[in-house]
Amino acid sequence: MRITPNHIDNNNKYFFSVKTNQLFGVLSEDKPEPPMDDSGLDLTKVPILPLRGLVIFPFISVPIPIGRKSSLKLVSEAVEKKTPVFLVAQKDPSVENPGASDLYRTGVLARVHKVVELPDGTQTAFVTSDNCAHLQKIVKRTPYLMGEVIITPQHPIDYQNDYTHALVDHIRDVFHNILDLIGEQETQELRFAMSQIEDVNRQINFIATNLPANPTERQKVLETLNADKRLIKLGRVINHSIEEFHLRKEIAMATRDEMNQQQREQFLQMQIRTIQEELGNTGEDDIEKLKDRANKKLWNDDVKDVFHKELRKLERFNPSTPDYAIQFNYLETMLNLPWNELCDEDFTLEKVEETLNRDHFGLDKVKERIVEQMAVLKLRSDMKAPILCLFGPPGVGKTSLGKSVADALGREYCRVSLGGLHDEAEIRGHRRTYIGAMPGRIIAALAKCKTNNPVFVLDEIDKIGKDFKGDPSTALLEVLDPEQNNKFHDNYLDIDYDLSHVLFLATANDLSTISRPLRDRMEIIDITGYVVEEKIEIALRHLIRKSLENHGLADRNISFDSDAVREIIEGYTRESGVRMLEKRISKILRKLARLVATGKEFPEIITKELVGEYLGAREFFQDEYENNSTPGVVTGLAWTQTGGEILFIESSLAAGKGDKLTLTGNLGDVMKESAIIAMQYLKSNAKSLGIPDEAFTTHDVHIHVPEGAVPKDGPSAGITMVTSLASSFTGRKVRERIAMTGEITLRGKVLPVGGIQEKILAAKRAGITDIVLSSRNRKDIEEINQDYLKGVTFHYVDCIREVLDYALL
Repeated sequence: MRITPNHIDNNNKYFFSVKTNQLFGVLSEDKPEPPMDDSGLDLTKVPILPLRGLVIFPFISVPIPIGRKSSLKLVSEAVEKKTPVFLVAQKDPSVENPGASDLYRTGVLARVHKVVELPDGTQTAFVTSDNCAHLQKIVKRTPYLMGEVIITPQHPIDYQNDYTHALVDHIRDVFHNILDLIGEQETQELRFAMSQIEDVNRQINFIATNLPANPTERQKVLETLNADKRLIKLGRVINHSIEEFHLRKEIAMATRDEMNQQQREQFLQMQIRTIQEELGNTGEDDIEKLKDRANKKLWNDDVKDVFHKELRKLERFNPSTPDYAIQFNYLETMLNLPWNELCDEDFTLEKVEETLNRDHFGLDKVKERIVEQMAVLKLRSDMKAPILCLFGPPGVGKTSLGKSVADALGREYCRVSLGGLHDEAEIRGHRRTYIGAMPGRIIAALAKCKTNNPVFVLDEIDKIGKDFKGDPSTALLEVLDPEQNNKFHDNYLDIDYDLSHVLFLATANDLSTISRPLRDRMEIIDITGYVVEEKIEIALRHLIRKSLENHGLADRNISFDSDAVREIIEGYTRESGVRMLEKRISKILRKLARLVATGKEFPEIITKELVGEYLGAREFFQDEYENNSTPGVVTGLAWTQTGGEILFIESSLAAGKGDKLTLTGNLGDVMKESAIIAMQYLKSNAKSLGIPDEAFTTHDVHIHVPEGAVPKDGPSAGITMVTSLASSFTGRKVRERIAMTGEITLRGKVLPVGGIQEKILAAKRAGITDIVLSSRNRKDIEEINQDYLKGVTFHYVDCIREVLDYALL
């Protein structure tokens, strides 16, 4: 038979509760069953049903769970044959196959009405107990125990006796108190079953059977046949039970008060985990993966503690909430960072030099400084050395130098472009309280390169902006300071990170836009650019091969002769670097690629004539020297970001009052000041120069620098303007094929200027043979490759009088 929830069977007198999953018997005692007639029973072979943790008292209906196969066979045959069974408790419930020594001797005879299957699949025998009986001996062990028993009835209770009456009422009251302590919902069925019993003896036996007390104590009650003694023992047991209930309650309250925070967190985490499992989304796999990755990290104890603290927070979040994703991303960032994970480096200075020379032609001073830096790195274990800032015009190879250094050292290469950066959080990261928070670019780049000692290029450091969001350059002060960057603090990470192993290189085009404190933390290495000869070599060694690969022509036998490359440089580019040169080469190769793709013939050698055919008319013309046949025309030398140039300064006199100085040619403020200083010097030294005093009061002066559309500025044209004015006022012509550069003072001193190499190359291109410059620029000449100085004579001067004595005929 299969029992359904809340099923009531009045015939068999049992009730099944869906709340407690239990059977309760004796719903009605209107017609109590008579005691078992033992006159015809064979008590020498009675089936024995051992009970685990149960003590059954006489004359009650009770369900007995059946677990053993032998017990199931016993009760099934007892139902079929309607034979009585002997119910006796085991001394030790854990014994699976009990023998005579494992069983108590006193039990009860019982009738088995039927075996039922509960909704949870367990088997339960519904029995009605009879008189007490005593086990004499075991007579059979298979297929189940059988023994010889004798009936030992309990004495009935005399409820009319006052003492006995009071004792029974006390037991009832205390039992109801125990039920109250357990709870109304949990004991509802017990109360209902007991209310159906009217006989006092059966009430007491029902209480003794269902009393939550030690089975051993209840067994002693069962073995006491005398009614009064039995009631006294039961009273003691039930009093002891209620004291235990009160004690447990006090212990539970005390334990609850003393529960520490960790236990509370564990309990809450278990609840959260259960809820997440019910939702079908636990996130356990993610957390386990994070733990496995964390065990492989080489971080210190402080970082480890922070990680596990944040991981515990993650465990409390539901994976479907936004907070879970934010916390998970933070922990992944910590795991992605290379904490103390350094790549092995084994380099020699010879290898560094070889790599730099392989990848870059020229730039000897720059390479020398980088090799020196690597020598310091090899001798010291830390990186407390100046941060190198490669300063120069675009296209001279500043960024690619960083890549070459990384290759030479065997380190990873990182690059971050700072152009247009105007938010400090881009360097330091956003705080995690903001939605969409991310680490700064420094930390993010290190997470990608996977090592803590890469070569890190901070590109375009001069193009950092600032606004109401902060000044990123101030955040870079900590990054680039060797004394501070071992504890760099990123707002997102919120942990100090060691940047001292990183080799930082910065690049810039304009130093004027870099803040003074930031410049102080870097060593500026000036990369002025390449001369034409160097550009030709760079093109033949690197650019042409690279462009052939990029255009799918690497397997074609195509080459450029040096005259063609020179024509491209001089006629179609005007720059210090080689970026535009590479673009012009690419333009030619695209035209060749079209010929190859269409199956037409193509030239294998690009000559100077083919350059004009593919690139069109010349865009730029080489500076040409103009003769000085007219007084007042002087050749000067200027530096631009595209290299050196020659310029012509012209001055003329016109009749006037002498109070007007006109300056034309798109001159800057510094150049205008040089003109005023030159005019004032001539007025102060007119007599020694042979200039009549009235010349300054009867003539107005006009100074012009050709190519008026091109802005011009700087102090380099100072001596050139003095020479031009002196030539106009004295009528003396200027020596042929001479050029000059230098700054002047009101006292006539000639000061040094920069860009000497570029200016000399411009003079050579224009056919200049003599150059006048300050004697303090002699050191710059000595540092220039002597091959670039052939055919040029240098005249070093300290004052303007020396310039005029040599330059004016």
